Amino acid sequence: MRARLRAGDPDAFRELFDEHIRSISNHAFRLTGDWSTAEDVASLTFLEAWRLRERLDANEEAGPLRPWLLGIATNVARNVRRAARRHAGAMARLPKADVVPDFASEVTDRVDDRARVEATLKALATLRQPEREALTLCVWSGLSYVEAAAALGVPVGTVRSRLSRARTKLARLVAAGMLGPPGRNREPLPRTGQLRDDRDRAVRIAQENAR
Repeated sequence: MRARLRAGDPDAFRELFDEHIRSISNHAFRLTGDWSTAEDVASLTFLEAWRLRERLDANEEAGPLRPWLLGIATNVARNVRRAARRHAGAMARLPKADVVPDFASEVTDRVDDRARVEATLKALATLRQPEREALTLCVWSGLSYVEAAAALGVPVGTVRSRLSRARTKLARLVAAGMLGPPGRNREPLPRTGQLRDDRDRAVRIAQENAR
């Protein structure tokens, strides 16, 4: 697979997308707290993976490709957040418009477990960005310290310390009752149509570049 990806094989890229899109989308959602933004991050992750394919280690003994993709997704999410902050700053300088009630949001707020999800995202938002990234990679994405360190480009000890600080902060929030009652915490499933369109677009770009 690594050799095929480095060679620009569109079929290999399609297989990579199908196997890892849900994992990457969920990781992006945990980092951004917004499903629409997470979809953008996931799409950009695979486009960036195509751009960086020649830097991929061709040695099949290098391990699974998931940590590599998660590392790319983490960097993409950082860039998207920076762009969002700049956009928010620009919008804040514009004259205030009349507020129109958003009835779609009112309906969305009625989904199951919304309180649990909102509380969890609120708690994650209290973490510093490096702590949040370490937590999402090691706890939710299930990477080892070594894999997370490779994905983030930092020493293993740094991952351990960031994760320790994150767990300590979240433990305090749990003790203070800020995470709400126990319950199911389901992340939204990827919207199949949207992801299929993104995949086809990414594969089409790969085919064009492979010619």
